[in-house]
Amino acid sequence: MIDFRSGREPKSSSFDYISIRIASPEEIRGPRDPKERERLELQGQRAWWSWGEVTKPETINYRSFKPEKDGLFCERIFGPVKDWECHCGKYKRIRYRGVICDRCGVEVTLSKVRRERMGHIELSVPVAHIWFFKTLPSPMGNLINITLRDLERVIYYSSYIVIEPGQQEVEENQLLDEEEYLTLRAKAREEGDNGFQADIGAPAVRKLLDKLDIRSLAETLRAGVATETSQHRKKQMLKRLKIVDAFLSSGDSGDLPNDPAWMILDVIPVIPPDLRPLVPLDGGRFATSDLNDLYRRVINRNNRLTKLIQHKAPEVILRNEKRMLQE
Repeated sequence: MIDFRSGREPKSSSFDYISIRIASPEEIRGPRDPKERERLELQGQRAWWSWGEVTKPETINYRSFKPEKDGLFCERIFGPVKDWECHCGKYKRIRYRGVICDRCGVEVTLSKVRRERMGHIELSVPVAHIWFFKTLPSPMGNLINITLRDLERVIYYSSYIVIEPGQQEVEENQLLDEEEYLTLRAKAREEGDNGFQADIGAPAVRKLLDKLDIRSLAETLRAGVATETSQHRKKQMLKRLKIVDAFLSSGDSGDLPNDPAWMILDVIPVIPPDLRPLVPLDGGRFATSDLNDLYRRVINRNNRLTKLIQHKAPEVILRNEKRMLQE
């Protein structure tokens, strides 16, 4: 069908499939080095999602009804609330288009960018992505070859997991309680065994995922399926192979394949504020999206954990806060 008003054929809206990939931390937050970020932006090579870090749980100031700086609706991160006007009002009108205010840091542009621009939350400690952790069959558990119950015990800081056995009489992926871990660590130090390594929580799972070579794992599993006689073990291998093949085929479109370690998050994307709005009600109250409450909870717990780490709080308190952040 031709659009006669423009004289051009419209773009086809038909498609075969939609490809969904796991975002890397660099895709979400961009380069950590400010000079590198500035260089890429000047060259028009801005390929990351976030326009700034959200560090405060506040949404708007309930006196001025303006977004709070560095909060979930911050104009510096997500763009101005009013067309062609910065937060403080120093720059107004279209003639200042593209200017970044030296007072409030807000870019003078259209307010519709608040439907497009994203932010991010930088986490104090890594957490496991719930989709890849809880979904059955668990991609995370199958890749490192442990049960969902054992994976939960590790991620929720109940058990340690062996990453490198070293010279100790334990196996890789074996779970240890607190007492067993401390005993083995002391024994390894006495014997000068620097190879022994065990950890707890999402950081431990990320270390195990980092060790994986999914190409060689796929070959090993295919060889195992061909020779295995037990139907139960063959079924388990096929389940793992399906997940491994999914990671390998994620690079078929020309992109780099998904890295299994990206299932562990140390940065969380924050979607644009106009997709999770505050709606004014009668009596000066506001209705808000559930997403804002979830983001607020994450930011509060993350900020509290950051302060406890800075003040060198006892491990038992830190572990409880890490568990709450994971939840």
